[in-house]
Amino acid sequence: MPRTLDRGSDPVQPGRVRLAMVAVGLVFGLFAGRLFQLQLIEGDELRRQSERNSVRTMRLEAPRGEIVDRDGRVLATTRPAFGLEVVPDDLRNPERTFAALGQLLGEDPSGLEKALGKPSRATRFKPVRLADDLSPDQLARVEVHRYALAGVATEVEPRRHYLEGDLAAHLLGSLGEIRSDQLEKDEFDGYRSGDVIGQTGLEAVFERRLRGVAGGRNVVVDVAGREMDVLEEVKPRPGRRLVLALDLDLQRAAEQAMREVELPNDPRPTGAVVALDARTGDVLAMVSRPAYDPNDFAGRIDSATWKSLTTDEWVPLQNRAIQNQFPPGSTFKAFMAAAALHEGVINEHTTVFCPGSYWYGGRAYRCWKRGGHGTVTLHVALRSSCDVFFYTIGVKLGIERLSAFMTTLGLGHQTGVGLAHEAPGVMPSPEWKKRRFGERWYPGETVSVSIGQGYDLVTPVQLAVGYAALANGGRVLRPRLALRVEDAAGNEVESFPPEVLANLEISDRHMAAVMRGLEAVVSEPGGTGSRSRVAGVRVGGKTGTSQVVRLERTLGMAEADIPKRFRDHAWFAAVAPVEAPEISVAVLVEHGLHGSTAAAPVAQRVLQRYFEKTGRIAPPPPAEPAAPATPAEPAPATLENLQAAAGGARAVD
Repeated sequence: MPRTLDRGSDPVQPGRVRLAMVAVGLVFGLFAGRLFQLQLIEGDELRRQSERNSVRTMRLEAPRGEIVDRDGRVLATTRPAFGLEVVPDDLRNPERTFAALGQLLGEDPSGLEKALGKPSRATRFKPVRLADDLSPDQLARVEVHRYALAGVATEVEPRRHYLEGDLAAHLLGSLGEIRSDQLEKDEFDGYRSGDVIGQTGLEAVFERRLRGVAGGRNVVVDVAGREMDVLEEVKPRPGRRLVLALDLDLQRAAEQAMREVELPNDPRPTGAVVALDARTGDVLAMVSRPAYDPNDFAGRIDSATWKSLTTDEWVPLQNRAIQNQFPPGSTFKAFMAAAALHEGVINEHTTVFCPGSYWYGGRAYRCWKRGGHGTVTLHVALRSSCDVFFYTIGVKLGIERLSAFMTTLGLGHQTGVGLAHEAPGVMPSPEWKKRRFGERWYPGETVSVSIGQGYDLVTPVQLAVGYAALANGGRVLRPRLALRVEDAAGNEVESFPPEVLANLEISDRHMAAVMRGLEAVVSEPGGTGSRSRVAGVRVGGKTGTSQVVRLERTLGMAEADIPKRFRDHAWFAAVAPVEAPEISVAVLVEHGLHGSTAAAPVAQRVLQRYFEKTGRIAPPPPAEPAAPATPAEPAPATLENLQAAAGGARAVD
């Protein structure tokens, strides 16, 4: 009987079975082949990659502490800056990676490759910084393509930022990578190669206080060096806050005034300004021009900027307020007056006849006024800057007493301002000359010293300290740069009180006589400092000129034709208000020709701003727009014209 099939069943066909067996065999074959490839062919490479799927410790730099002015306005802070770095051992295809980075950053790929160098051994596993401070566009382009750039990472780090650019640059200072010789010193114990530290100015002086404590985190990275997970993190601790004695308003006024000094054929005035609180020694302003932007040093300074700074003939990196020293010229006469009164050589009523020259040792020492000043008192001698008067009292004083008084006043040695490379100046004496030149002192040299010429040299900060001492009754104060250090919560952790270095012990009567003479320089007809007047304030001051070359070198030349390097330096020192002095200002305009026309107006701007801030005088009303006018042809820059512009000043200063 024939077999019949159940209609509800699905018969198994032999062909289908064989097809299924082949399919299963192929699948197992593929697995076996892949297993063979992974285990035997690519096993070593995959094992190496898996080992590099590891934990890395990353250092988190701490933000430096803020630097603020006496009113809490920020001068230096920290901002985030993104950099690009690579881990050499994570690079899969360096040539293609650098080509891509060059396009993304808009830079030469060969330069990036050069920055990487040829790391070996342990350095292959350390990040190498290729670019600093990426722009937002650069950062966005890199981040979009970073998935395809094995070994490439972007990191954010704190970057020093100076909000006012080159304002107070020499005072604030700059940063730089720690040098190998610094790493060997005990003061840098705990620092490591590559650390960025304060190298100049207050950044260097207060390095330990401004520097925070670095943190770190342990992260898991994949084979391409990409961060996968954070296992542990210790946040960095910011540095402490430094509160300066500096007044930002006065600093701005002084900087602007120095920029606007007008000299014949000289678009770039050079010099310095120092303003001190005569009662405490607080440094209210310290200017040095030309300047530099410390932001250029916050990261890697580019070679072009560095070259321009280091090859500039006027040395913008030099702090002229403390490093440049010149004969003080007639500003020295105020010190001479105080010394002669203190030693009893003269009194305020002593008179000297000035015929236009002073004969001593068979030689004529000329007064700047060839016709002479006639009979002069101390008051008139200071007002008119009579050389013969001071020649006379200098010889009567003698170099020993003169030198001793000036040394106590702070001349001839550092003021202790605390900044590196402060010049000591020179206050000559017979002993000094013997040490320096191996020669004896000649009496005629005292004559030159008596008017601030000859061997004596001062810095702007020394002159400001000296005039502050004349103003405050004889107390020689250490210039104070910082008031205090604060923690992150604003609590004071360290303070710096005023410090008296010496006391001249001059009587109030003698000091008052000197101050009256200085006031006459500014306010009376014939005074050489009329351009420093401040309406409503009694200002005392003294102009000075420091000779650069012998007069024969420039004789007969118009001032505009004298090369800048051969022009005299211009000084002005001031105190105010005369009845109860609060502020002293010293201004040096290098190669500025005359203190009356170049330096005195700068001091005036600083004093004006100071008394506006204290409410003693009202600020000027906003300037109305001036109608356009056809400029007149400027008068030639002759001595007579410059004196006329100074308000009738007759003295060569």
